[in-house]
Amino acid sequence: MHVHIVLRMTLELSDSSGNETDVRTASSVDGGGAVSSVVTTARGWSTATWVLLVVLAGALFLDGLDVSMVGVALPSMGADLGMDQSQLQWIVSGYVLGYGGFLLLGGRASDLFGRRTVFLAALAVFGVASVISALVEVNSAIVALRFIKGVAAAFTVPAGLSIITTTFAEGPARNKALSIYTVCGASGFSLGLVFGGLLTEVGWQATLLFPGPVAVLLLIAGIKVIPSVPRPAVNWGHLDVGGALTSTGALLIVVYAVVRAPDVGWAAPSTVGLFVASAALLVAFLTIEARHRNPLLRLGILRSLTLVHANISAAVMFGSYVSFQFLVTLYLQDSLGWSPIAMSLGFLPAGLLVVASAFGMDRVLDRVGTPILIAIGLTAFVAGYLLFLRAQPGMGYANFLLPTILLLGLGFALCFPAVNSQATAGVSDAEQGLASGLVNTSIQIGGAIMIAVVTAITASSGGTQVPGEMIGGMPTAITVISVLSMLGVAGSLAVIIRRRRPSTTPAAV
Repeated sequence: MHVHIVLRMTLELSDSSGNETDVRTASSVDGGGAVSSVVTTARGWSTATWVLLVVLAGALFLDGLDVSMVGVALPSMGADLGMDQSQLQWIVSGYVLGYGGFLLLGGRASDLFGRRTVFLAALAVFGVASVISALVEVNSAIVALRFIKGVAAAFTVPAGLSIITTTFAEGPARNKALSIYTVCGASGFSLGLVFGGLLTEVGWQATLLFPGPVAVLLLIAGIKVIPSVPRPAVNWGHLDVGGALTSTGALLIVVYAVVRAPDVGWAAPSTVGLFVASAALLVAFLTIEARHRNPLLRLGILRSLTLVHANISAAVMFGSYVSFQFLVTLYLQDSLGWSPIAMSLGFLPAGLLVVASAFGMDRVLDRVGTPILIAIGLTAFVAGYLLFLRAQPGMGYANFLLPTILLLGLGFALCFPAVNSQATAGVSDAEQGLASGLVNTSIQIGGAIMIAVVTAITASSGGTQVPGEMIGGMPTAITVISVLSMLGVAGSLAVIIRRRRPSTTPAAV
């Protein structure tokens, strides 16, 4: 079997007996000018189909890997480059600013300019920026390149997700593809610590370089397997330039303000001014979207309860997890004296659990409603966070950390595929890029805000670090993280109850 690319791609599938299974090729053109080919079965995918999924999932894996991996190398980078803690945070924050600030634009660009073109171009930029960042030793240059990589990821992620949702039919085929795709993303976050610990022993430059060659290999494979489609005819009337500038500006400013606030103060005039400026741009954005003929964000999409719930849950899930990981990383290295490799191996069971879940999550998504999976996953997160509060000097790994790590792995394995599936379910092909951009924006903004919040809590504690004990303010910060996740569980339960009530009005999407 092979892939035919003319004006549309037909994926031929065969089941285990060798007989052709049901295949449907869409005849309509989506909003990005792409003619969608839809796989209507989850069985017997061809080699080309699997390679396509590996390329798309691999790009998401690199994104998660990059975020977690570099964090482990920060102490070594600081020692070699003479960067203090406030400067080092920009190695991470630069990436988050680029990623969170441009995701909406990236999603819309993939719809307008073609998903294949946007995905491949952004993946190339990501790879080149990775290689260059490993070769320079100028602080500002490294931060700038991290920002560029974040922007590139902001285009590859929504483009990749929308390629999946416009290629695999909603139902078993899409659930299988999305479960593999999202588990790869979750695995990147989980295994990034392990890779980071190992590569840091070679040198911190290795953590910056590693994604480059991998991105090049994915690019070469992507050129061969991502279907070519007619280039859409785009003019200035199709582009919501005002919406792009105001939304991106609002997101960039709010992320910058939150990241900067722990250093200058939450009530400082500059911080307040940044939040006011962000709010003003947000109001301007909403006004533009309500009036534009081809808006960047069709406001009507927010009438979908399940879509809004998925985005809020994504922000809660990742915001709580990444901020908890940040605190535990400091605790293990600064208080307990663990090496980067030891710390990485301590987190390994969560990554292995997430990877193992890839073999069955598609069937789970078929049989269990996504709000239920989100509720269970967030409950696992809450249990893990609260269990960690038992940590005392002298406790063994199997007692104080392993139960938490296993619960976090379970939470990620359930939540990550569920929020991505729910965020794009029922959305038209023309707006898949928008929907995927929204959910990934929620993830990044949630992470940026919660890291800033827990940093502010620990920075304001004023406590003296005692070996073996939690860093100052850490119990309070973990309690805040737990409460946030509990609110996420409550929201999911409310959605479950509402969906079970009889309704005569269809959900607007």
